[in-house]
Amino acid sequence: MTQHPEWSYHSVIYEMNVRQLTAEGTLRAAAEHLPFLRDMGIDVVWLMPVYPIGEEGRKGTLGSYYSIRDYCAVNPEFGTMADFDAFVARAHALGMKVLLDWVANHTARDARWIAERPATWYERDAQGEPAVPWDWTDTAKLDYGERGVWEDQIAAMEFWLREHAVDGFRCDMAMLVPVAFWNEASRRLRSVKPDLFLLAEAEETNLFEQPAFDACYAWKMHHLMNDVAQQRVRVTALRDYLYADRNEYPDGAMRLTFTSNHDENSWSGSEFARLGDAREAMTVFTFVVPRGLPLVYTGQEVGYDHSFAFFDRDPMPACGANAFTDLYRRLAALRHANPALASGERGGGLVEIRNNAEDCLMILVREAGGSRVVAIMNLSPYAIHADYRTGIYAGGYTDAMTGDAYELAPHVEEDMAPWSYRILTR
Repeated sequence: MTQHPEWSYHSVIYEMNVRQLTAEGTLRAAAEHLPFLRDMGIDVVWLMPVYPIGEEGRKGTLGSYYSIRDYCAVNPEFGTMADFDAFVARAHALGMKVLLDWVANHTARDARWIAERPATWYERDAQGEPAVPWDWTDTAKLDYGERGVWEDQIAAMEFWLREHAVDGFRCDMAMLVPVAFWNEASRRLRSVKPDLFLLAEAEETNLFEQPAFDACYAWKMHHLMNDVAQQRVRVTALRDYLYADRNEYPDGAMRLTFTSNHDENSWSGSEFARLGDAREAMTVFTFVVPRGLPLVYTGQEVGYDHSFAFFDRDPMPACGANAFTDLYRRLAALRHANPALASGERGGGLVEIRNNAEDCLMILVREAGGSRVVAIMNLSPYAIHADYRTGIYAGGYTDAMTGDAYELAPHVEEDMAPWSYRILTR
């Protein structure tokens, strides 16, 4: 297991959709939003792809971020390379890191590589045309049987590390590319930048067998959260997942936890639509679950209930800090202040306080680095009468969401409203 960058263990990540974040839809305008995010407690900004977008087979008016013409340039829609560098410099000055979205599986159908590299660099269909992966008809599938693809992919990633000071990459559909490539890329890129951070949009366990990725998505957990919110399953399914997951991954594996991201928002609806009244409790869950590396997606910082158009301009209206911002600020502060909530091997593991309503109520205890967090969560649409014994975990705490002192009794009996929670720290 790779040693993670020191800055990553307590980080909160923000996925930035530059096209929709501001009225201008530019990197220059997006940079003006960074102080707001930093004040909220964001540590890392993951930029959705900033590269020029293909025109052949383009979807919508502006195309997909993930149909890339040139890995080493900036989409004029967003500005210039100088604007990109200024964005990174502004983030770094605020103490934030920047991850760049990397799409290694495919390019645009009119990418520079189509014309400039050997035909064998692309998988081909029966007519000899570059193959289309899945139904992504605006893309062309690269062939990782060709060594040159490996070399130029790694060289392009090095370009952003050496010349433009990015701190790592979120790697799109990482499971569609041979893990041997990621292992080699990780080793070579870390020789350029030892504190590199790599996040895989995948959850295959072999991503952690060699020192490739620091973190991967917790897709299965995300879908279970949606299912619990919609009562397709009860919280017992989420509990079973946590125990199974603990045994499937190395102790140091970080798992990206989220209630929304660009895929979910655009294709499955906002977190308000999917989670309903469970939205706040599930947001809290993503910050307290073992191994969790919490993510906030564009618009969530102000509670924007909207499913963004993916291929067109659909900008978020200007909005100042509000109750949603405050929730994330409190959760980020909770994560930053408590070593027990660290990601990877430094955080507290999975300990439960058993109770009388386990199809609704989950009580998690995490301890590490001299801190303890107790999360008492009614993850159901039902009012319950909770009854549980706290044993060695009884005593004085602080309620993390109110700042008030709280005494956790040895034997607790209390009524809990649907989707209610209490987070206690010591």
